[in-house]
Amino acid sequence: MLNIARDRVPEGSFVQGDAFTLPFPASSFDRVLTGHFYGHLQAPKRQRFLAEAFRVAPELVIVDAALRDDVEAEEWQERTLSDGSRYEVYKRFFTGRSLVEEIGGGEILFEGRWFVVVRT
Repeated sequence: MLNIARDRVPEGSFVQGDAFTLPFPASSFDRVLTGHFYGHLQAPKRQRFLAEAFRVAPELVIVDAALRDDVEAEEWQERTLSDGSRYEVYKRFFTGRSLVEEIGGGEILFEGRWFVVVRT
């Protein structure tokens, strides 16, 4: 994917990293944005991710799955890839309020049927 991005945007800068040890100095950015990632983290990794995100930026924006009547707030889901292989993923669903409270405060930017967006 990085090679495709580099080909499409040759003037861009692309970095492969680890969300729990970002390869950037402290205060490198204005904000960190995560889309449909935070809801897959189990408790110990959530705290590690939040600490690392706030190490590199003062603001965090999270886009993740909304809690609906047809899902549990926390569940393991089976996924099937196009090659037929199957695996399980941990998945959480949020209300805007529950996500803001969990990350230590902030504001709800959007709350819909399928996803919520919050920022610190």
